Amino acid sequence: MQYLELNALQEELGNNGFVILGFPSNQFGLQEPGSNEEIPKGLKYVRPGGGFTPNFQLFEKGDINGKKEQKIYTFLKNSCPPVGDILGNPLNRLFWEPLKINDVKWNFEKFLVGPDGRPVKRWHPRTPVPQVKRDVLAYLKSQSGLQRILMMGRDQN
Repeated sequence: MQYLELNALQEELGNNGFVILGFPSNQFGLQEPGSNEEIPKGLKYVRPGGGFTPNFQLFEKGDINGKKEQKIYTFLKNSCPPVGDILGNPLNRLFWEPLKINDVKWNFEKFLVGPDGRPVKRWHPRTPVPQVKRDVLAYLKSQSGLQRILMMGRDQN
């Protein structure tokens, strides 16, 4: 379901410079076992299926947590507070070590990164996409106001 909602969000907000980036991982319940070549086919024919194609960039599958985590996730997790202190059932659903409080909790945990590359917000995996959209719109609105102030300041000089 979130794939469809993310496609809709990308389509709706893409003209505002908003870009969704997807990072597949098999660390959460082994739910992404396919190779990088198989993942788009799985999305198209299985989950969500029905010919689905993401309209956002999917990167190569990799680790999000643990010793081999991608550096982008080390940066994001260290820049935003954790979205909770419970990691779920680490005995048979989480596949990395060591477990840390700031780890991504599950698939579809989201981060908002500003155009300057600074992380702005982090959402729990169960946060509904409509709430994410409201937060993104509020952020975009605050940024457009800031840009107007900066432009007015330049005009006055």
